[in-house]
Amino acid sequence: MPLVYAVISGFKSTGELTSNPFGLPERWKTGNYTGILGDGMFWRQIANSAGMALGTTVCTVAASAMAAFALARYAFRGRELFYMLFTIGLMFPFAVAVLPLFLLLRDFSLLDNPLGVILPQAAFGLPMTIIILRGFFRTVPAEIEEAAVMDGCGKFRFFWKILLPMARPALGTVSVLAIVASWNNFFLPLLVFNDPEWQTVPVDVQQFQGQYSTDYALVLAYIVLAMVPALAFYAVAERQLIGGLTAGATKG
Repeated sequence: MPLVYAVISGFKSTGELTSNPFGLPERWKTGNYTGILGDGMFWRQIANSAGMALGTTVCTVAASAMAAFALARYAFRGRELFYMLFTIGLMFPFAVAVLPLFLLLRDFSLLDNPLGVILPQAAFGLPMTIIILRGFFRTVPAEIEEAAVMDGCGKFRFFWKILLPMARPALGTVSVLAIVASWNNFFLPLLVFNDPEWQTVPVDVQQFQGQYSTDYALVLAYIVLAMVPALAFYAVAERQLIGGLTAGATKG
């Protein structure tokens, strides 16, 4: 209902929204939506958010898959300690590391650089991704790996050719989580980017709200259009997300 209310309100004028907040518009004002869709900066921000979400997902899943493979399939001294260190990462929100992270990004000249968002997002996404993938990798029977080794398959080839294809549900799940987390991230892009050309959708929603604070109908139209890509992606990926979590929970 809040989403329906926002969509309908975006077709009203601000005056009508004040006098008739819950009814249908007397005159449908499509200009609120078409004006935003015709703005090239809006599409630039959509592309920025999508590109950073994709880059974050690739880095997170690639690094986490290799770490989870070592923590799940290799027996070495300190393995559980390393795993515990990753799980401890869940206890620290991004806000705790703002100051040292800003200084680190400045020293590496990563401010106003997409990598300044992608790499920290990937780092903060590692704990949850490793936990999910390690649990899934441990459910793969050891007999499969032994049979592959007897056929001349090395560790890396087993990981790349056999384990990853078997882990597609889990990989899909962590990919969805990484994309959604990156798309919704507001604080980190606000911290890293001063150049408007690199702004992401959540940051621009806040700035648009401040710029047009008295035009409530236009602000609602902008918020609706900013939500559409995330809602569309989640509608498509919902089955993959739930299926991956279910598969990881029921194996073994």
